[in-house]
Amino acid sequence: MICPTCLHDNVPGAEECSNCSGDLTQLDRPTASNKVERSLMEDPVAVLQPRQPLTLQPIATVAEAMRTMLAQDVGALLVVDGTGKLVGIFSERDLLTKVAGIHSDYADRPLADFMTAEPETLNPEDTLAFALHKMDVGGYRHMPLLQEGRPTGVISVRDIMRHITRLCRE
Repeated sequence: MICPTCLHDNVPGAEECSNCSGDLTQLDRPTASNKVERSLMEDPVAVLQPRQPLTLQPIATVAEAMRTMLAQDVGALLVVDGTGKLVGIFSERDLLTKVAGIHSDYADRPLADFMTAEPETLNPEDTLAFALHKMDVGGYRHMPLLQEGRPTGVISVRDIMRHITRLCRE
C-alpha cells in the first residue's frame, strides 16, 4: 500500500505508514464498483420496506402460530410480551428442530416452550451489508427490526435477494 504523503510502499493492510506515520486507514476501505455493491454498503435495511411484524404473545399456542404463518405466508412470527417488547421469534426452523417428530402433543403448548428467546435484531438504519453479515454468521433467514425495544418490522433473506435482483434489472 503506497503512502499518499511520502510514497513509501507499506505492507498491505497497514494502518499507518512505516516511514512517515501517516494514516493509511482510508486507503484500505472497500469501495463500491457497481450499484449492487453501493446499495449493500450504503443503503439502510429500511430500503427493503420491511413488512409489518406479525406478533403473538408467549402464551399463544403452536397451533395458533402455525395457522397464522400459513394464512399470512410468512416464515417467522415475533413473540412479544404484554407491553409489546420483543421476547422471542418463532420460525419454520423452530418448528422443524424443536417440535416436529419430537413432541406429539405440541398443538396446544405455548410458543414460549419452542420459540428462540432473545433473538438477534437489527434497526432500520443498519446497512444491508451489516444485515447480511449478521444473518450469515447466525444462520438466520429472518431478522426482527427494533426501535426502542419494540418490533417495527421483519426482513428475510428473500427480501434482500429481491432488492438485489431489482438492482440488477435496472
